[in-house]
Amino acid sequence: MTDAADARPKLTASYLARPEEVHRVLLLYSGGLDTSVMLKWIQDEYDAEVVALTINLGQPGEDYDVVRGKAIDLGAVATEVIDAREEFARDFIAPAIRANAVYGLNYPLFTALGRPLIAKLAVDYARKHGCDTIAHGCTGKGNDQVRIEATVATLAPELKVIAPVRDWKMGREEEIAYAREHGIPIKGGAEATPYSIDDNLWGRSSEGKWIEELDHAPDDDVFQLVTRPEDAPDEPEIVTIGFERGVPVALNGERLGLVELLERTARIGCKHGVGIVDHIEDRIVGLKVRDIYEVPAAAIILPAHAELERLVGTIHQNQFKSDLDRQWGYLVYAGLWWEPLRENLDAFMESVNERVTGTIGLKLFKGSVRAVTRESPNAVYDASLATFETSGGLFSQEASPGFIELWSLQSRMAWRLRESQRS
Repeated sequence: MTDAADARPKLTASYLARPEEVHRVLLLYSGGLDTSVMLKWIQDEYDAEVVALTINLGQPGEDYDVVRGKAIDLGAVATEVIDAREEFARDFIAPAIRANAVYGLNYPLFTALGRPLIAKLAVDYARKHGCDTIAHGCTGKGNDQVRIEATVATLAPELKVIAPVRDWKMGREEEIAYAREHGIPIKGGAEATPYSIDDNLWGRSSEGKWIEELDHAPDDDVFQLVTRPEDAPDEPEIVTIGFERGVPVALNGERLGLVELLERTARIGCKHGVGIVDHIEDRIVGLKVRDIYEVPAAAIILPAHAELERLVGTIHQNQFKSDLDRQWGYLVYAGLWWEPLRENLDAFMESVNERVTGTIGLKLFKGSVRAVTRESPNAVYDASLATFETSGGLFSQEASPGFIELWSLQSRMAWRLRESQRS
């Protein structure tokens, strides 16, 4: 143990690990710079064994054999690589779709949805491997520390947590120097990754470099997933998304499993420049930050679901549910996945979505998504009522004046009263 251990700040939460409590650590390991440095640093600073856990939530382009081998080369006593895509899609993304879940108008919560699952799996595998501590690579200014640590403290109060990146206060250059000093290979080379990237089935985020400069327009090299809209095809494309009980089940008429449907939809969206979000975000810890998101699947599926839900719901259901959608999204963003209210809201979302079955057609063109066709056996819609030529059989147009008189009665009385008092 070095002098750095004695200089660590005093613990401010009961679930944080004291150095003498750390013997075997479950490290959430991505194979990137931060977690690779952490794997070595934990061994040296705590004289502890490290078990590396890598979780596949649909990150594109990962070679998990390489990630596993790197962890072993850096001294991990055991490694686990878990394909959690199906669980992520079924238990986290599907509820988010039913809740039309976004935060701050634009962010479809892909990182926020992934973190409670990652932390839950960390708990499971920490227990499997006899670990006393879980380590993650989150910083002290982000939301992910909240999401992961709240999950661990909820599901496994017997386990402790360490967050080396939050404690060691090394910047990126210092981490690169540490890696070089200790022979830690840097994924892609030190200059190949100017951005901090997080991605999964539901989207991708980029931070770092110029992104925090609000007067700096996005550089083209940040978009490694979605085609720039100006470079997208000059011809639009119509895609159809079929839903059953609020969950997408078909793309362009072909029935697919949810993971494959999300992946294929993302590829179509990427082609047409769909899903670029340049976002100013209010973080849980009180900061405003700028993030660049690429969310092609969410940018297509969420509007399709919302359009279908409006078609089958009454005006009262639609107005009320939008408030609960915002509450659901906030709870997930704020790291409160295990809050009982979220489960209560899920029950409501499932009830509403029992009738959200049908197909929405959307036109994709140079970054835009627009619903153009709608079909559902449960549509609260009658073309004969909508036309000007006939009123249909459900109501008489002659009844409208009486309705208007009663509907506006209190407003008219209040206005007259105010006017009389002013005069």
